[in-house]
Amino acid sequence: MVKDELKVAVSRLHKLDGDGPTKAFCDISILDSLVINGLRVIEGKEGLFVSMPRELGKDGKWYNTVAVLKREARDEIERIVLESYGA
Repeated sequence: MVKDELKVAVSRLHKLDGDGPTKAFCDISILDSLVINGLRVIEGKEGLFVSMPRELGKDGKWYNTVAVLKREARDEIERIVLESYGA
């Protein structure tokens, strides 16, 4: 199971007030060895989802700074973050 392999944990979750689509910012740790800062909980047309950290490029476009290669790992990260958020 991906959860056992990754050992993902939410290390910080900051909920936002307001009506905007961004509902929270989150940091996760993986294997107690790697921290990824700046994940976001977003309210989309089909409900809540987790967005990876991103930065604004010189061309004015947004680019992800972290890419999850395996769908199972991405699903597990999203599940853990949304569970921590209270969804």
